[in-house]
Amino acid sequence: MSEKVETAGTAARVFSGVKPTGHLTLGNYLGAVQRWVVVDQHRADALFCVVDLHALTVDHDPARVRRLSRQAATLLLAAGLDPERCTVFVQSHVDEHARLAYLMECTASVGEMRRMVQFKEKAAREETAGVRLSLLTYPALMAADILAYGTDEVPVGEDQAQHVELTRNLAVRFNGRYGRVFVVPRATRPPVAARVRDLQDPRSKMGKGTVVRDGGAGVIHLLDEPDVVRRKVLRAVTDRGSDVVYDPDERPGVANLLQVLAACRAEADPAGLAAGYASYGALKRDVAEAVVELLRPVRKRHAELAADPGYVDGVLRAGAERARAMARPRVDAAYEAVGLLPVGR
Repeated sequence: MSEKVETAGTAARVFSGVKPTGHLTLGNYLGAVQRWVVVDQHRADALFCVVDLHALTVDHDPARVRRLSRQAATLLLAAGLDPERCTVFVQSHVDEHARLAYLMECTASVGEMRRMVQFKEKAAREETAGVRLSLLTYPALMAADILAYGTDEVPVGEDQAQHVELTRNLAVRFNGRYGRVFVVPRATRPPVAARVRDLQDPRSKMGKGTVVRDGGAGVIHLLDEPDVVRRKVLRAVTDRGSDVVYDPDERPGVANLLQVLAACRAEADPAGLAAGYASYGALKRDVAEAVVELLRPVRKRHAELAADPGYVDGVLRAGAERARAMARPRVDAAYEAVGLLPVGR
């Protein structure tokens, strides 16, 4: 069977998304959003999506999902994503994601779904309330998110690399069975602070889905007030001993602070920064101020955008229209490739 759809051009097409299951954190910003703003949006047809359908895989409050979806979209714009340069939209506004997800479920195996690490972890937490089928199958939807757009690169952290590998396998399998329809994507990772750790539990990542400990003292949210940020950093767990060295295995607390500082300063060598500190206290003070200054313009711009919801709605509406126009031909081609009758014209 001949190729159904033209693949992406010479410039890499990028797709990434953020799930509205919690308030965006410093980990989300340094591990993903900052790179989207500085690097990825300047490439051809970069798409950034609030993947709200993924928020439905566990028990949720509908009003909270709507509120966090809008907040996430607003923060992406506040962080510097430019709708004139890239496409910012909400997943559920583009039907092609759900359409293609079913074909991906028909391509994947149950064994592949059950081997996904995030399913095992989340299923263990949801066991008492009952695990939703969508929690098992959502990697198929994630694959559809990526493949619908002929994506070349998917910027991800360590915890999502397994999903991109699954997506690659499904694309290759589909193409082998039905003819070339999909571009086979690859994962890309930022060089520093790809996985910022919880300040109170530095062996766990800092993310919006992090289990809240100590009232959330280990997680810095993008909209935290400066005094809150300082308090959280100054109370961060460090390690035994007093010398400042970069050793992620033996000194995870200090290593986390050095990684955050390196990312805030756009420096690639956390170990080199360690040499400039004689005490944990001095390091914490510098990290706190670096984070406050990094987030200051984001918080300011978020307040401006939140006061103008009509502008955000317009960006998301236009983004969905552009995304739909990019996704529909490839999804239609996939439907035809598997043997479904095309819609009469």
